[in-house]
Amino acid sequence: MTPNYVPDTVPVRRALAHLRAVDPTLAAVVARVGPYRPRLRTDGSHAAFVARAIVYQQLSGRAAATIHGRFEQLCKPGGVSPAAIVALGDDALRGVGLSRQKIGYLRDLANRCERGDVPIDTVHQLDDSAVIETLTRVRGVGVWTAQMFLIFRLGRPDVLPALDLGIQKAMMRAYRWRSMPTTERVLRQGERWAPYRSVASWYLWRSLDAEAEI
Repeated sequence: MTPNYVPDTVPVRRALAHLRAVDPTLAAVVARVGPYRPRLRTDGSHAAFVARAIVYQQLSGRAAATIHGRFEQLCKPGGVSPAAIVALGDDALRGVGLSRQKIGYLRDLANRCERGDVPIDTVHQLDDSAVIETLTRVRGVGVWTAQMFLIFRLGRPDVLPALDLGIQKAMMRAYRWRSMPTTERVLRQGERWAPYRSVASWYLWRSLDAEAEI
């Protein structure tokens, strides 16, 4: 576990009241999806969350879960950590199905954390923009991954992943736009949702699932 780490708590009633008041279209999405039930990944360490994101890149859910499970087994008994990754040989990492590129990304994460370039155990003490700047120092970790860390690890309430295709698709459908929105249009539309853009994002993602269930 990461020392002294407690995820943020979103004031759900206040957030939903705000979103309903400022955006009737999003209010309809909220009504269709139902209760706000995000699943924060609070287990393990911050480094383990980022390592998992790297492993899962460009893989289907089942394949990624299999490889990640094998990777976790390699890191036992102490669990996934920078020190554990540094101690593993390339042959062992390749043996669980990791590509050369992802091994490079994991090593860059581990080495930067070990030397303090990425202060991973205290990154939760930083504001949102500083978290993004810090995590994106790691090769293979982009803005989107850092935003997922903010939302699903730290529980930050006001993050809008404008580059996310799911968000773009959900907005196109909800607002009946004729084409996928640009990131600028997503950000513009989302300005009114502040300071609860993470909540709005969760509802947009879930709206796609709800649509599939109809």
